[in-house]
Amino acid sequence: MNKIKIAVIGCGRIATRHFEAIQKHSNCMELVAICDIDQKALDKYTTDLGVDGYISMLDMLNGVDIDIVSLCTPSGLHPDQAVLAAEHGVHVITEKPMATRWNDGLRMVRACDNAGVRLFVVKQNRKNGTLQLLKRALDEDRFGKVHMVNLNVFWTRPQAYYDSAEWRGTWELDGGAFMNQASHYIDLINWLIGPVDSVQAMTATLMRDIEVEDTGVMNIRWRNGTLGSMSVTMLSYPENYEGSVTIIGEKGTVRVGGVSANKIEYWNFEDKKDYDKEVQNVSYDTTSVYGFGHLLYYENVINVLHGKADPEVDGRKGLKSLEVLIAAYLSARDGCTISLPLEY
Repeated sequence: MNKIKIAVIGCGRIATRHFEAIQKHSNCMELVAICDIDQKALDKYTTDLGVDGYISMLDMLNGVDIDIVSLCTPSGLHPDQAVLAAEHGVHVITEKPMATRWNDGLRMVRACDNAGVRLFVVKQNRKNGTLQLLKRALDEDRFGKVHMVNLNVFWTRPQAYYDSAEWRGTWELDGGAFMNQASHYIDLINWLIGPVDSVQAMTATLMRDIEVEDTGVMNIRWRNGTLGSMSVTMLSYPENYEGSVTIIGEKGTVRVGGVSANKIEYWNFEDKKDYDKEVQNVSYDTTSVYGFGHLLYYENVINVLHGKADPEVDGRKGLKSLEVLIAAYLSARDGCTISLPLEY
């Protein structure tokens, strides 16, 4: 098969994960262009990667034969860039969150639908071996009735992190601790347990000089009756401390912890399965909260575009996370419980 021609938009910190994944899949994917408004960053990567660079995404789309773009730009820019790519008949991979507004997320999905192109939303943590094993246990109903779920994201982002770029810590382009840093854990709420009935949230900006929250809490009621909570802060001292999910059920209890859900710390079920012995093998050490899932996520993208698989996280699945995020912010703003879905 012909190689899939991909361009990366945005050369910030997450882009390196995409460049690495593209390189690892170089047998069936080719990086043909990159785009960034920062000429210095653009020059570095065009030199390092040996590809053409563009300041203008429109010029790039008009000047290069591209099958798919990967959006590694500030979150608030994703909607317009996804729509522009779709209008040029180009598939889209977007980093999380897909948008910072509900209507913008809908606009992305509709534009790609109308153009007949694919929209992929990066949720690479689903590919973690620890969470794959947890998902398998849930799918096999080993927990019985799930009673309670708790998620924690206790990380640190110093003021210097927010000061490193004007868009960081803004409502328009970034979002706060829930929207940005905890986005992948918000994704677990639907992926693992199911549709959400309602949320109650409180947020605060306790330490950082930013528009958005650096700390927040949320109570969750799922449609299946499960209750749960989520606690998020970017003020952990002195470093990233914990990214975890704990599930307590009728017939089983599991805690996946570590700095980024990378270690199964407790695994106990009434029944026993052969794959229980894999618990220690799937746990891994990491110095990065990103994990190692981008490579596997790109594998799914390639298989979808080659007609060999269905997308694991398309635009509509991405909307499920965005819906919970928007509901949390509405709840925190108005001091009330927000019921889902947002639209009927």
